[in-house]
Amino acid sequence: MKKYNRIFTIVIDSLGIGNKHNMINYGDKDADTLGHNNDRMPEFRIPNLAKLGIINLHPLSHVEKMGDCVGYQARLTEASVGKDTLTGHWEMMGLHVTNPFKTFTETGFPQELLDELSKRTGRKIIGNKSASGTEILDELAGQEIAAGDMIVYTSADSVLQICGHEETFGLDELCHCCEIARELTLRDEWKVGRVIARPYIGYKKGEFKRTFNRQDYALKPFGKTVLNTLKENGFDVISVGKINDIFDGEGITEVYKSKSSVRGMEQTIEISGSDFCGLCFVNLVDFDALWGHRRNPEGYGRELDLLIITADHGNDPTYKGSDHTKEMVPFLAYSPSMEKSKILSDQNIFAVVGATISDNFGVTVPGGMIGNSLLGETC
Repeated sequence: MKKYNRIFTIVIDSLGIGNKHNMINYGDKDADTLGHNNDRMPEFRIPNLAKLGIINLHPLSHVEKMGDCVGYQARLTEASVGKDTLTGHWEMMGLHVTNPFKTFTETGFPQELLDELSKRTGRKIIGNKSASGTEILDELAGQEIAAGDMIVYTSADSVLQICGHEETFGLDELCHCCEIARELTLRDEWKVGRVIARPYIGYKKGEFKRTFNRQDYALKPFGKTVLNTLKENGFDVISVGKINDIFDGEGITEVYKSKSSVRGMEQTIEISGSDFCGLCFVNLVDFDALWGHRRNPEGYGRELDLLIITADHGNDPTYKGSDHTKEMVPFLAYSPSMEKSKILSDQNIFAVVGATISDNFGVTVPGGMIGNSLLGETC
């Protein structure tokens, strides 16, 4: 019998908490997203996360530890190879990624791929390097607007991104080009995790701004996840933010796109007032994409049926470069029905999130669930 009718799982995108034992293998030895945000911001305030006990997982000099914390807390270590969005979310829902997605950070994309993409889109390609979204626009947007060229770039993630001005390039054309790029990058030698359409506005350097009309074209998960199993058993699986894109629609029953993390939380609160049975899965993307690198997490404790707060990777704004960092992530669980608070033992896989959800609803993932349910420890 299920304990909770509804579970709200909120991913604070990139909120790592450091201390990952194999971080050195990824070049992220001293990365600590939450800790370094705290160190750099004397006015660092996260009252609701503090109330939920995040201080039990990571001491913070600017945040007072509350003696009456609520809920349960644990630190999760990612078992999969990689530190990207797809890997983190897929592992969370039961898939162990052992073969990392292809990246082209150091070399750019192969000329053969670019030639084929240019031929099929009819556009000259510029960029082809690893860069931040704001930097690549300041450098090349003027040329794209004037000549109709197509900006293609990547990052430390397994991703191919295409920029297009909303007015001169057009959203439909941008999405069409990305669909072609997705088709091409399904080949094994070019297989990236995501192709992303990056529309923007503005007409001169320093004023270019990416809009919220981005579109992700992700790979389909290589196996069934908790989301599939919930849907197949008649439960609701509601996606807020980019969750639907990350899982390419697999296992999702209802989709809410968000223009910001604030809007994502507003949508989540609205959904909490509706009558559904199952999972509401939320990604608050601004922490990674907008501030990504300069975040200020606050306020996600709500009196819902069961609230689970976690993250998919780190993104230390003080660390070298501007890409994801391999870190442990928090697991914070709260329900008004919980009578006590407790620090749980460290877990060696993100999939405890999916295992806990599966256990609650009494469903079984084909092939067996990786990770142990924490439901019994939080009852």
